[in-house]
Amino acid sequence: MAFAKVYSAQVNLLSGQIVTIEVDLSKGLHTFSVVGLPDNAVNESKDRVSSAIKNSGFKSPKAKNQKIIVSLSPADLKKEGPFFDLAIALSYMLASDYLKFDPEKKIFLGELGLDGTLRRIRGALPLVQEAKRAGYEEIYLPKENAVEAALVEGIKIFGANNLMEVVKHINETKKNLENKKILVQPKTKISYQKERKNSDFSDVKGQEGAKRGLEIAAAGGHNIAMYGPPGTGKTMLARAFSGLLPDLNLEEVLEITGIHSVAGVTRGELISAPPFRSPHHTSSYVSIIGGGTYPKPGEVTLAHKGVLFLDEFPEFEKRVIESLRQPLEDNVVSISRAKGSAIFPSNFILVAAMNPCPCGNAGSKQKACICRPSDLDRYKRKLSGPIMDRIDLWVSVGNVDYKKLGEIEDGEKSDNIKYRVTNAREVQKKRFEKFKRNITTNSEMNVKDLTNMVKLDEKVRNLLDNSAERLALSARAYHRVIKIARTIADLENSPDVNSNHILEAIQYRPKVNN
Repeated sequence: MAFAKVYSAQVNLLSGQIVTIEVDLSKGLHTFSVVGLPDNAVNESKDRVSSAIKNSGFKSPKAKNQKIIVSLSPADLKKEGPFFDLAIALSYMLASDYLKFDPEKKIFLGELGLDGTLRRIRGALPLVQEAKRAGYEEIYLPKENAVEAALVEGIKIFGANNLMEVVKHINETKKNLENKKILVQPKTKISYQKERKNSDFSDVKGQEGAKRGLEIAAAGGHNIAMYGPPGTGKTMLARAFSGLLPDLNLEEVLEITGIHSVAGVTRGELISAPPFRSPHHTSSYVSIIGGGTYPKPGEVTLAHKGVLFLDEFPEFEKRVIESLRQPLEDNVVSISRAKGSAIFPSNFILVAAMNPCPCGNAGSKQKACICRPSDLDRYKRKLSGPIMDRIDLWVSVGNVDYKKLGEIEDGEKSDNIKYRVTNAREVQKKRFEKFKRNITTNSEMNVKDLTNMVKLDEKVRNLLDNSAERLALSARAYHRVIKIARTIADLENSPDVNSNHILEAIQYRPKVNN
């Protein structure tokens, strides 16, 4: 036959897109063209495919006087990356009668080396999910992607090392080939990492107030900022914080692994623990928020269902800090560019750490601050009122007494705190199920939810109103105090929000504009 059609797929934002590969062969002087909006990586596939076919024991497409046209449809979709090498090679071999097989209900993915080796691709998980949704029954892809792909049930996963393995498996004739079947990849079981945290709360001496604030933040999904002089344990606390978060369920593992796979930041491994992202303060706007000519996810999306730790918070570009407004408020980030727009999930807990001033010694009794007034003003202006309003808890991390630093006895371990956090999350889950709300933490409640789910008696309401008036809280900050108080009550397994819960929640509002 001189025509063949097989099926492949490529990543489109955070999901997959099925792509049909058609190959037409006709007589004439040798030409090899790829049509259908291919980028350079796709255009170069004709050279990789030709060499892979030749080095797998077949006649190279370039050794024949023939016109080869490879069409990738839908034609109006920009084709990017090396996803189609395997499909193009098999489609050409099918059109050339090198093998015979039924391509229906099969998807082929993978980059080919010149020797026919199949190399890992990014985004395997969302591609398999899309193939299953589209009704495909089998998917062939590089062996390195098989474990990730096998998270999806209801579709057969075949991981291959090279082109020849795929040919031997699917070929329906025994002409010059010994049929050798590839075993179906078994369903991947999620194993939660027991030692997934780099540090433990017990490693940090003192700082009980900060630890309490972080426990509340973990229990209710609240954003938190830690401020204090350098070297007091802010970074250690932030890194230990992710160990307080409950384990991910299967749906969350699939979602997060898919996001990281599309971004190309994994090596095929599963993301079974809440992600912890810690970009440097020199990171660009696009790397944090996402974007590019064709929108791609940034750090706020890679931190989805986990922690985004911004150390030296005021040192980030003001544009970067202000761009956090939407993801902190809506848990999504909307990106619009000339060549496309996208809405990426960004439901993370922000943990910010900062010094009181550029030199770090403002307010210290031991060291003198050497910052000029203009430096202090510029430092304070980096954090606008709207950003400060969106951070629920502000905790001070001061200097620790030297005698306490030398104590041998450890503090409370992260596992004990995680147990309380998990219990508080279960209390919230039952409440949300009762009111038929598809949210997971108190921080996600809207004003209507607060009215329905958080009933304050007259005494508690008066206390809150009077405190809000004295502190000149905005409407947003007022509602955030109620959410924090509800989380504190959940940690105590209290059905009602009491005065002591409100008072503790108010303590975590910023005292001054810094």
